[in-house]
Amino acid sequence: MVTENDLDKLRNLQDILSEKIRLEQEIVEIPKQLGALEEAHSRTRKAYIEKNLEYEKVKNAEEEARTLMRDAEAAREKAERLLGEPYTTQREYEALDKERHYALEKEQQFSEDVKKKEKMLYELDEQIKQNAALNDHQEKELAEKRAGIDKDVLEKKKQVGILLKKEMELTEDLDPEVVYKFERILRNKMGLGIVAIKGNVCMGCHMILPVQFSNNVRLGEEFVFCPYCSRILYYEESEDSELFFDTDDSGALFDLDDIDDDDIDDDEKEEDDDSIESEE
Repeated sequence: MVTENDLDKLRNLQDILSEKIRLEQEIVEIPKQLGALEEAHSRTRKAYIEKNLEYEKVKNAEEEARTLMRDAEAAREKAERLLGEPYTTQREYEALDKERHYALEKEQQFSEDVKKKEKMLYELDEQIKQNAALNDHQEKELAEKRAGIDKDVLEKKKQVGILLKKEMELTEDLDPEVVYKFERILRNKMGLGIVAIKGNVCMGCHMILPVQFSNNVRLGEEFVFCPYCSRILYYEESEDSELFFDTDDSGALFDLDDIDDDDIDDDEKEEDDDSIESEE
């Protein structure tokens, strides 16, 4: 027999379970707050790595240009030294002078290239320093955020633990199967798992139920689930005559003696949009 005390327990359990479900959802969602920070940090690290690779590439090119510049410088100096020799013939002088001019052009060319590479290295070094500073700042920010999140999650888990103890105390004398279904209903029905039936109408989904079914709810011999929204029903007197229907008007339902878990799932229970008003 379903007593008023049992119904009160379910109402209290509804509050406890709704709060527990809310906290569990927050525990899952809280870590997602790090998403934007982690993404930004990932971009900064990627840029830092890419700039370092580019720096190494330019550095190698600068060293190569500097080596070629020194070789050209040495070739020019050698040609100039030979040009000063007193025994140099006119033909040798012309060849050496040509070699000196060629070496000088190469020296100037490689010197300009070295200067360009040095400027690029300076700019890349500044960018790397900025990325490094930003990376350090983001890592610190992430560490602080993670610590705060871990603390927040831990606190919410403690609250869930307290609610679980209250839940166990409250459900000690209730059918475990009913409690299991009731929690599933709450998760699917946005915190509303037990509703009144007034006349022939479920106050959860506002569907019309057969008179015999309503009478079964009124008798209260066992917990009865609405065949449409799966909520637990209890009978409540109503003075509104429009809520009462004859058996012939309300039709018949399938055997409701046993509602399995599938009856609770939303996918198995789609409510008629034309007949449903807001549940809240």
